[in-house]
Amino acid sequence: MADKPLILCVDDEQHILDLLTFNLEAAGYATITAANGTDALALATASTPALVLLDLMLPDLSGMEVCKRLKATPLTAGIPVIMLTAKDSETDKILGLELGADDYVTKPFSVRELTARVKALLRRSASAAPTGGLVKAGPLTIDSSNYEAFINGEKLSLTLKEYELLKLLAENKGKVLTRDFLLDRIWGYEFYGETRTVDVHIRHIRAKLGDEAKLIETVRGVGYKMVEPK
Repeated sequence: MADKPLILCVDDEQHILDLLTFNLEAAGYATITAANGTDALALATASTPALVLLDLMLPDLSGMEVCKRLKATPLTAGIPVIMLTAKDSETDKILGLELGADDYVTKPFSVRELTARVKALLRRSASAAPTGGLVKAGPLTIDSSNYEAFINGEKLSLTLKEYELLKLLAENKGKVLTRDFLLDRIWGYEFYGETRTVDVHIRHIRAKLGDEAKLIETVRGVGYKMVEPK
């Protein structure tokens, strides 16, 4: 059991939890469950699962709030999160992704598809483990070992997705990266043209960069690139 990836399933409907645990364990995973947000946060901290399946509508803390707290805590910030919800509007998807969710699956869902997404996300998470070293672009320094970024020596307060997006731009300094490419690399799958989430994240990053926001240049109709200050 110890060598099986542990997945935390969070849902207030017991039949959903039963469905998830049965199929995930059949696929070779270990599972733990929580029926509310408070228990989910406690279990995530105590067990540090490999991935969290998180329902949006919970009886105490919302799934959005749980995701936000997970991503704001260093111990759990790197745990991939797949949101499970009956809501499927673009606004809900973008909000979930802004808070750090890695994928978004609407109910009713195909168990086979969900299992495939879990496998794909765990593979990406493993391959994205920090390799160490610093990435620099002008006044920007990114510490890959600690998931930290600094501007003129001042630490930036970034969500995990903002950090990954900024790091990818810095690693490809001077190159134009399309919105679709950024979606695929950061969120791990084509988000079917809903590129607004990239624009929202870029806007948030620029706000945090302050006077150095010009490091990220918009290439109209294409995407973004990081440039060295002149």
